[in-house]
Amino acid sequence: MLRTELREHIFKMLFQIEFNEAADMPEHVKLYCESLEGAADKDKEYIQKKYEAVVSHVPAIDVLINENTKGWKTSRMNKADLTILRLAVYEMKWDEDIPTGVAINEAVELARKFGGSGSPAFVNGILGKLAELEPQE
Repeated sequence: MLRTELREHIFKMLFQIEFNEAADMPEHVKLYCESLEGAADKDKEYIQKKYEAVVSHVPAIDVLINENTKGWKTSRMNKADLTILRLAVYEMKWDEDIPTGVAINEAVELARKFGGSGSPAFVNGILGKLAELEPQE
């Protein structure tokens, strides 16, 4: 499976945390992964591990988002946009395998597919601001 496809599956799992109890999510993840016909075990493992990694950082991610947006706190955001931002911010800040530019581009693509008409620009704007805060190499 391509990383873009894996990221989409992770997005779908992360989206569920807005609507389900945290205690129920391990079962949801397990059932979701079992439903992925033709997916290799390594892909299912990647989805599950990255989902768990992002979830473990949600409080810190939300602080970063809230500190760098005006008039758009996480509590007011469209849930699809918020989920996309959480995944991208995790990739930008904690996933050393994903370059910042790739995280932003992939997030914008997810916003085109799952967000509203203004979602790509909204997501790109917030992530661009966060990228400016990163130390340059």
